[in-house]
Amino acid sequence: MKTKTTVLMTIVIMLSLLMSGCGGSNAEATPTLSVEAIQTYAVATFSGGLTQTALAAPTNTPTPTSTVTPLPTATLINIAPLVTTIVAIPTSSCNMMSYVNDVTIPDNTPMTPGKTFTKTWKVKNSGTCAWEAGYKFAFTGGDAMSGVTYTLPQSVPANSQIDISVAMTAPSKTGSIRSNWRMSTTAGQFFGDEVYLVILVGGGSNTSAPTADTSTPESTATETPIP
Repeated sequence: MKTKTTVLMTIVIMLSLLMSGCGGSNAEATPTLSVEAIQTYAVATFSGGLTQTALAAPTNTPTPTSTVTPLPTATLINIAPLVTTIVAIPTSSCNMMSYVNDVTIPDNTPMTPGKTFTKTWKVKNSGTCAWEAGYKFAFTGGDAMSGVTYTLPQSVPANSQIDISVAMTAPSKTGSIRSNWRMSTTAGQFFGDEVYLVILVGGGSNTSAPTADTSTPESTATETPIP
């Protein structure tokens, strides 16, 4: 409102000056402006000023909109736990030996100290492989009774039976004496049944405790005849 009043006053003063300057001249008379004309001119001038002011005013710049793309939602994947399966490895049946029977000197045979004799066992190759020449039938525990390792002179096919003989001497001590024997490969790896001999030294009386058996539990002889 103050600006409008200032513009009108300026216009009135300018018009008054123009009219006073031309009043004393003999020139052609300047037409007198009516009050309505002056108001119209003033309004037009004021409107023009407002338009220029609006053009000069700074334009409001819109705030940029955020265009951040949201990250994709993570997808959970169920992973089944690993299961370790232990598979038992079957025992090799290549080399096996089974006791068949006593050919000589049955268990608990009475012996006098120092008596010499030959013990013979009948055994079977119950494995799937032939026993190679050079396999050994060796002492494994108890009292060897002077017996020595027997070496196979030739191969023994699977499912065949043979007699193995070992020369022995009854010990001087009395009582129940035991001697354990078992087959082994040429590399010395024992396999199959462990066979044994038990004799009674000293007139057949069992006056002393049996000799300790040093064989392993898995190699205990069954000495049960095979049908």
